[in-house]
Amino acid sequence: MSRLLLTFISLPLIGYGQCSVEGMVPLPKSKAAPVMAKRYEIVSKGGVMSLNPPLAVVYIEGVFPPAQKPDTRQIIQKDFMFTPALLPVRVGTKVEFPNLDDAYHNVFSFSPSKRFDLGRYRADERPIPFQVFDKPGIVSLRCDIHEHMRGIILVLDTPHFVVSEPSGQFRLTGVPAGSYRVKAWVNSRTTLVQDVVLKPGKATRADFAKP
Repeated sequence: MSRLLLTFISLPLIGYGQCSVEGMVPLPKSKAAPVMAKRYEIVSKGGVMSLNPPLAVVYIEGVFPPAQKPDTRQIIQKDFMFTPALLPVRVGTKVEFPNLDDAYHNVFSFSPSKRFDLGRYRADERPIPFQVFDKPGIVSLRCDIHEHMRGIILVLDTPHFVVSEPSGQFRLTGVPAGSYRVKAWVNSRTTLVQDVVLKPGKATRADFAKP
């Protein structure tokens, strides 16, 4: 059963030099889906949101300098689905939601970390509807018109994160040397944790154990 691994958090000892961490995240098996829903990647079962087929978001937890310029990303609505279905962003990121379908969409979220409703709009809507995600947490996306459309924005208080390969393999580069806590988000109830020491010019291995 999925569970959250709780640990005590310590601040990183940041040094000089750029490092990398790579390894493997154990991912659950893909879940069977009805034929009509096979193209939609977000699965919700028993209150747990996850990707199907599974992916993980691996990130470095710590205290880092603030972003010099807020980032802008996009989640596209095309063929009546959100692309990408899972988008990790840093706190303060602006996310645009362009509509590329010949139909109305209405993106909304009731998530505690970000509640919003963009209202109904077509592909020619300008400026492109957007939201700024200013609190860390999981934001579940839905469309008020098309009930099957689902997406996840994982808002992180760190600039260092990467989405794993479908195999669970990952490689995160450009991290300052130091002692860190590495986390792997697998679904809305499972986050794996591992402590690492990153040294300049070396690739540190971090293979997560099964929950």
